[in-house]
Parts: sequence; C-alpha cells; structure tokens
Amino acid sequence: MTTFLLKTEPDCYNYDNLVKDKRTHWDGVRNPTALMHMRTAKKGDEAYIYHTGKERRIAGLAKIVSDVYEDPENPGLTGKGDLKGPLFDIKPIKAAKNILTLADIKADDRFKDFDLVRLSRLSAMPVPPQLDKIIRKLAGFE
Repeated sequence: MTTFLLKTEPDCYNYDNLVKDKRTHWDGVRNPTALMHMRTAKKGDEAYIYHTGKERRIAGLAKIVSDVYEDPENPGLTGKGDLKGPLFDIKPIKAAKNILTLADIKADDRFKDFDLVRLSRLSAMPVPPQLDKIIRKLAGFE
C-alpha cells in the first residue's frame, strides 16, 4: 500500500467537506509530476489531505476507493499512452488528532528530502514509507 499526500486549498475544498460528502473524486491537478504520481494510485491506497494557504497542515487521512480513471474534463492520452487527466475517488478515514504543520515538518531533519519540503508547488505526491510512519504518529492517526 502506498500513502499519498494530496494538497487542497481549504477555502475551495477541505477535509470537513470530504467528511460531509462521504466520497469525492480528486481532480483539479495540472502539474505534470503530480499527475504522474496520481497515475500510480491504486484502490486501497491512502492519502493525507493537506490544507494549503494559511493553514499549511495535514488535516486528515483518506482512503483511495477506486482505481485511476479518465477525467471527463481532460480526456485522452499523453504521447506516452498515459491518461492526460487521471482521477480517483477518495473517502475520509479520520481527521488528524494533532496539528502537524508544514513548519513542524520543515523543522524535522528527517523530512529534508521529502517532496513536500523540496517541491512546494507539487499538489500530489507519494509519501516514503519511513516518513509515512512518522506522520501517522505525529498527526495522531495511530
């Protein structure tokens, strides 16, 4: 199982919206690297929902409940034969018990090579397994 980190602007869509909706598709991603990561998602993987903007924190944990499928708003294939617009569905697992901010993550040397720290504009990324364990503990998901 892979765990991803998915960024969202909380004024646009936040973890509480996901809880209320019970399920949604993850869309709006346009960065080629983020799209590449999304194409690797599998049903059963999990994802941290990260609020950007003023919050800059991990807000909750979600489960990916579908395999990747084509975005009807961005159909077709890339030159490499990949979906141009990959989507997947997610549902909430639970909200973070503890506040874990970007500042906290940046202050912890174990995260120095994490894409969240290195590539601040990347909106979807896998979380390395060793960092996943640390995030689960610090955010109170265990």
